[in-house]
Amino acid sequence: MIEILDTAGQEEYTALRNQWIRDAEGFVIVYSIHSRTSFIRCHRFINQIRRVKEMHPLSYSGLSTALQGIENDCSPIMLVGHDYIEDEEVESRGTWGRQVSWEEGNALARELGCEYVEACAKTCVNVEKAFYDVVRELRKQRAAASNKPQAMLGISGASTRSRAMPAISE
Repeated sequence: MIEILDTAGQEEYTALRNQWIRDAEGFVIVYSIHSRTSFIRCHRFINQIRRVKEMHPLSYSGLSTALQGIENDCSPIMLVGHDYIEDEEVESRGTWGRQVSWEEGNALARELGCEYVEACAKTCVNVEKAFYDVVRELRKQRAAASNKPQAMLGISGASTRSRAMPAISE
């Protein structure tokens, strides 16, 4: 089972966010490609996830340095640039005031060690991909974790149980 928790625009629940993060195993961080402010806020959310999960915190300017030597010590995170529109729509409507380029989003995701996709809920472009990829990564992590002790004991087959996966967006 997958539980999706959308916290966008619900500042009154900020006090509960740490508990939601503690209980979650994967994260989808969504920002608007039309808002540089929401893009910059992704750092705050990812730092909060890392702090609550007792992972390495990241600074805005030193992301690559902070990630050196860290391997799979974090829950899977998908960074999503929302409100992507198809090329033919860009030509007919213009860029709609795009403030964050695909290259910037992808570069940030690489620095954070996570995946990146641009999606549009209105046209259903890459929406499922964002969630499926996080679930696939969770399954890989579980398989790797369960294979280590089982391989040593000669046990096969593992039971999996899903936890909440908040979709944190601005």
